[in-house]
Amino acid sequence: MGCVVTVPPEQSGGPDDARAMPVCVRHPDRPTGLRCTRCERPACPECLREASVGYHCVDCLRQSQRNTRQPVTVAGARLGTKPVLVPVLIALNIAIFLVTAVQAGSPTANFHSELFQRWAMAPPPVAGGQWWRVVTSGFLHQGMIHLLVNMVALWIVGRELEVLLGRLRFLAVYLLGLLGGSLFVFLFGAAFQPVVGASAALYGLFGGIAVAAWRLRLNMRPILLVIGINVLLTVTIPGISLLGHLGGLVLGTAATAALLYAPAHRRGTWQAGALAALLLVVLAAMLTRDAVIGDVMCGMLRGETRCVRVS
Repeated sequence: MGCVVTVPPEQSGGPDDARAMPVCVRHPDRPTGLRCTRCERPACPECLREASVGYHCVDCLRQSQRNTRQPVTVAGARLGTKPVLVPVLIALNIAIFLVTAVQAGSPTANFHSELFQRWAMAPPPVAGGQWWRVVTSGFLHQGMIHLLVNMVALWIVGRELEVLLGRLRFLAVYLLGLLGGSLFVFLFGAAFQPVVGASAALYGLFGGIAVAAWRLRLNMRPILLVIGINVLLTVTIPGISLLGHLGGLVLGTAATAALLYAPAHRRGTWQAGALAALLLVVLAAMLTRDAVIGDVMCGMLRGETRCVRVS
């Protein structure tokens, strides 16, 4: 038979003992006999993390992480980041395509939609003041095949480059590639031949991947083969804008080189300055071309009482 032993109150470890114990600095309602081995403050088990020596509280751990230099890529991006902009860009392109398809009443003839007509890139409307076309044209696609090919390429190439460059730098390369394509079309393209598609931005990413492979001393052959095949398709298949692709390739390559070869000392300042300089070159070239187109139109209308801009 068992027996019941009565323990005196002073040996029971009851409420009085609990009140005598220190409380967790983050949870005042939790008495604890544990302490952080770094700051020696009392902490409950929930607020402690195992360290190389003893246990550290979450506050000390957070402070340690803040003071520790985080590893970065050659472009200055934090390691371990996941691609976010690439899925967003793909979703945006698909959404805009659906709008044009609904407006036109057909996914194959979506170029008849009002949005498509107002956003496509062509030199005369841009010279007439519709400058949004140099950007919006990069988010239009003529037909589902055009959209599918570009989005697959963006998914394959864009994710790797976004992780390497970081989100803001990746977006800068993407947009500069897009603007580079619009610039070449504006400078050298046929006056009344609209150009649309994300291909210019994608060629900017192709150039960026090539620069990254060179910088990291990777095997260049597969990348150059992909770029070569795409250039060959651009030249041989009718209806594809060679100028847009070349402009995107040039600007994307230059932008990525500026990011990857910036000196580690004050890297952010150098990168921002280089990207701003490229943007200024693009804008200056477009404004110069805009003035030339305006003068040409004025010359064509010299017999009239006034000169008008193309709209």
